[in-house]
Amino acid sequence: MFRSLLIANRGEIACRVAETAKLLGIRTIAVYSDADRTAKHVAACDEAVRIGPAPARESYLKIEAILAAAKASGAEAIHPGYGFLSENADFAEACAKAGIVFVGPPADAIRAMGLKDAAKAIAEKAGVPIVPGYHGHLQDAEFLAGEAARIGFPVLIKAVAGGGGKGMRRVDKAGDFAAALAGAQREAEAAFGNPAVLVEKYVAAPRHIEIQIFGDTHGNVVHLFERDCSLQRRHQKVIEEAPAPGMSEGLRAAMGEAAVTVAKAVGYVGAGTVEFIVDGSEGLEDAAFYFMEMNTRLQVEHRVTEEITYTDLVAWQLCVAAGERLPMAHGVFDRRPIAAPAQSMMSPSGHAIEVRLCAEDTENGFLPSTGRFDRLLIPSTGRLREDFGALEGHTITPYYDPLFGKVIAHGDTREVALQQLRTWLSRFEAIGVKTNAAFLLRCLEHPAFIAGKFDTHFIERHLDALIAPDDAAARTAEALAVLAVLIDRRKESGGDPWDLRDGFRIGGVPGAEDVAFVGLGAQARPIENGFAVTLRSGSSLAAPHPEVPGPRLSRAAAQPPQDEGRASKDAGEERRVAILGGRLAGGTITAEIDGRKVTGGAIVGPEDVRVAVGPRSFRFALAASHVLDEAGVGGGRAITAPMPGRVVQILVKPGDAVTRGQPLGVLEAMKMEHTLRAPGDAVVASVAAQAGDQVGEGAVLIAFEEE
Repeated sequence: MFRSLLIANRGEIACRVAETAKLLGIRTIAVYSDADRTAKHVAACDEAVRIGPAPARESYLKIEAILAAAKASGAEAIHPGYGFLSENADFAEACAKAGIVFVGPPADAIRAMGLKDAAKAIAEKAGVPIVPGYHGHLQDAEFLAGEAARIGFPVLIKAVAGGGGKGMRRVDKAGDFAAALAGAQREAEAAFGNPAVLVEKYVAAPRHIEIQIFGDTHGNVVHLFERDCSLQRRHQKVIEEAPAPGMSEGLRAAMGEAAVTVAKAVGYVGAGTVEFIVDGSEGLEDAAFYFMEMNTRLQVEHRVTEEITYTDLVAWQLCVAAGERLPMAHGVFDRRPIAAPAQSMMSPSGHAIEVRLCAEDTENGFLPSTGRFDRLLIPSTGRLREDFGALEGHTITPYYDPLFGKVIAHGDTREVALQQLRTWLSRFEAIGVKTNAAFLLRCLEHPAFIAGKFDTHFIERHLDALIAPDDAAARTAEALAVLAVLIDRRKESGGDPWDLRDGFRIGGVPGAEDVAFVGLGAQARPIENGFAVTLRSGSSLAAPHPEVPGPRLSRAAAQPPQDEGRASKDAGEERRVAILGGRLAGGTITAEIDGRKVTGGAIVGPEDVRVAVGPRSFRFALAASHVLDEAGVGGGRAITAPMPGRVVQILVKPGDAVTRGQPLGVLEAMKMEHTLRAPGDAVVASVAAQAGDQVGEGAVLIAFEEE
């Protein structure tokens, strides 16, 4: 076994690899960019080496910098994690030339399966069914459009390199093909350095089911059953589970055998995943399945397989890379090898489900969210696995993938695992960075998902219900925000009654104390052990903020959003609540509101109050300190950058008339492209950015003429 291991990655996967390496007595070395100097994975390792500036191409994707760090630290092996250089054959070869063991498959296997078109040809030759489509090398736009017409719409354009949904577009009609192709090729070039794509038939009711395989240098290959990864958004996995709901033993055996066949065809060594599209229109008894691609690395969702097989796949990777035979584990760290590993020795136990926590603004088109976790409450249950690459106080930057953590539940049944995850998510809190936690909870609560009736269209089919406002949480947040201000005022007074603003009068009824937020006014009158509060939502303090899909529509004369979720929108609504026994300690606020005990997170700042009610977060701007003007808009309306990023395209010029929903430009952030669309009919007054510009969040990109 190795004495030292450099982990050529960041975030939760670097922390996860370090966890196993340390248990095996291996010295761990982290690498970090300037943006990750204080990141969790740096602290998780025994030592760390700086490899460059924040952009991935200048640090985590720079082979020579990684190898220099390995040489300087005396690392015997390099674990690439997933993403970045994990499926880079040149990196694997460079490690070998440098005399460092690459913890992954041989370079030849990476090359053979790294390009989806070549992988499909190998699978087809091995007798494994593939999706009908064009998987050749010709990339002429007109030719590919003709192939799409021959296949029949809808079709899927997919980058031949990489994964994670990047460089992938669904096209429903011929008129949309050219623009979708250009976008897919551009995104593939940016993410993988290879713009080539393939075109294939889109399966109507697809289930995305993958098989975990493992091979060693002695010719042994086994599979560790399936994972269902059908809950996806923008072709990126959101929730994964094993076994696949409704999977028959016959289909499981057939898909497992096909996956092993593909792996043996390329002499595969180490951890890999063979991904299939299954036609789920008639269930999973005898469904048709098609080879899609092979990921020549560890997957984000590998923990799901570990839970049902009681294995440690990172330990397996290290053992195999060190030349050992497959360690057919009966326990997490049982590494007893056998002469001839047998598939019959493997058997799944129970059910496991994983959710991916991402820094995303789900109510604003799932745009990436950046910022500092001023509060990050990770519930501790003792039963769930919690893999996090961020802690409270850490900053989410625009340079890397928005995934910052994942949670995995395992139970005797699917119902038990689901309930464990629902409980965990209901207790999770984050302030300062928007997350998808509430969205994930809605997915797990949806009747169709609970019943196992879903496919890869589940999220888009039920999107309105999954991102709908939670009025009950918003009302609770309003009351807690008012209470937090009142408590903060008393803390500031230092106990001096002359500094209190509670309307005290000798021998009289206590007066009312005002709390004024933008869009929410409140009067609080002291009562025994608490306050009687009158809340007025939608008051004359502010007009409702315009609801705009996609980019933000900035108005110099309008107010900003009331919260990070949504407070009550009923203009002039008034309600009264009794808040008893409230206190704010360590960022946690507790109170009894109308006879119901409530606990949440609260941070009172000079200009706002931010509140978390379970996984939902809200922001209330204090009216007295709010600044209405937005520089650079010139009194009109404008498209502003919804997050820091790089401008890829600007599609309009001054004087152009645009209609609602029309694409105006493309912004790249967190390795994905985001289309900026017109929020309404308007005329372009000015364009303040051009392709290649790096812009900050809120920067004015396109301004419109006044109405």
